[in-house]
Order: sequence, then C-alpha cells, then structure tokens
Amino acid sequence: MRPVAALGAATAILLVVGCAGASKPVVTMPTEGFLAEGAIARLAEAVPPPPAVGSTQDLADKAASARYVALEDSDRWLLATSHAELRPPLALQHFDCALGVRLGSAETPALDRLMARVFHDANSVAERVKARAARPRPIGDDPNRRACQVVNAAARKSASYPSGSATVGAAYGEAFAALEPDRAEAVRRIGHQIGVSRLICAMHYPTDVAVGEEIGRAVVVEVVQTPAFQADVAAARAELEAARRSGLTNPGCAAERAALATVLP
Repeated sequence: MRPVAALGAATAILLVVGCAGASKPVVTMPTEGFLAEGAIARLAEAVPPPPAVGSTQDLADKAASARYVALEDSDRWLLATSHAELRPPLALQHFDCALGVRLGSAETPALDRLMARVFHDANSVAERVKARAARPRPIGDDPNRRACQVVNAAARKSASYPSGSATVGAAYGEAFAALEPDRAEAVRRIGHQIGVSRLICAMHYPTDVAVGEEIGRAVVVEVVQTPAFQADVAAARAELEAARRSGLTNPGCAAERAALATVLP
C-alpha cells in the first residue's frame, strides 16, 4: 500500500461528507419517486446491453480500468471513498462546494425529500437494467483488485453495468442544476465526478459509468416535468438560499479542489 500523498489534505477531504460537527441522519428511502412505473420501465428498456466479453469496447474498458490502480491511496482515492455514500441527505453534501453552502449544518427537509425521490427513480432504472445485464465488476474480474470501500463476496460478484452510482450522481447533478441554474456547470461537474470515483474505486468500467450518466440525465429530464417535482421546487430552493445566507461553507472545499485536479490515468 502506498502512503497517502498529503495527510492534511486527505483529512480535510473526509470533512466533505460532514464528519465535522453534527451530521444529519440518512433519510428513509421513499417507496416511490416522481416517475410512474411505465416511465421507469420505458427508460430501462431503452438502455442497450453491455459490451460483449472480448469485444473491442470490453477490452478497452479493462485496459482503462487497470490504469486507475495508479491512484490507489491518493487524495483522489479518498475522495472516491467519500463518494461511495449516495443516500440523501448525506450524499447531498458532496455538492456543498459547488453550491457554496454547508448542507450538513442546515435543515433541508424539502430538499432531502426531493432528492430522495430522484434517487428512487434513478436507482430504479439502473437496477432494472442490471437485472438483465450480468457484466462483472473490475473487482469481480480480478479478485485481488482493491476497492476503496469495504466489499464482501456478494458485492464482488454483483453486476457492474450500468453504474447505479454514476446514474444517481448524474441525476443529482441535473436536479441541482434545475434548482439552481446559475450553478449548473459546477453541480453537473460533481455529479460526473461521482461517476469517475467509481472507476477509481474499481467498482465499474468506463462504459458502465458513461451509460449510467446517460440514464441519470434521461431520468431527470422527465422528473423535472412532473407536477410533483414542480410543486417541491420552491421549498427546496428556499432551503438552499437559507443555507447560503447562514454563511457556513464546507471546510473541505480546498482539499476537494486539489483532489479533483488530479490528472487521471
């Protein structure tokens, strides 16, 4: 195991997920999202199958994944570890720096509920595709490959395509962009980086992440048109503005910027 490059920066990265101060509990996942069952099924059906084993794309994915071993134990690896948490409200703190707030210190029940429903829709589509596409993960293809999170035997054998994490990350980015258009580029970047983290973690191949991001974006295109989403927008925006008025920001932002500046292999 290689030593961490900068302990001070790495420690600060951990603050991005709200380790400093009182953290908010994970909300109970909703039993329904914004989209009807028919929309979930249609979106899942539109996703193509994964690359065939031994195909040009499959081999390119595996070669690209192998290069990410170079980032093990780096500060970007530690940020990828924090990105493994994707349940609201904790996962929403990944967007603190892009939003200029500290959501871990704010009361945001409307925002939490809205994003939990986005999570439900995005994850539902991804899981439906996974059920019919049994592509192994990088850590499944190579039992000696390290993950940046604790995984058991079942997790190593679980399906890699599409990346549910990349799906949810992209969906969060699009939902935040709808709530705060002036920060659309910044929040979409973090949504994308959550997908990149899954490459660094050896949990997914590049195609898995790219397709997952496409699903996440497609889901939110439909979500934002629903009356239920539109009904929740005003309250969620008001909570974000209140959090910004508090003047509190995440102390891990400098470390996040440094980690995200890492040159990818």
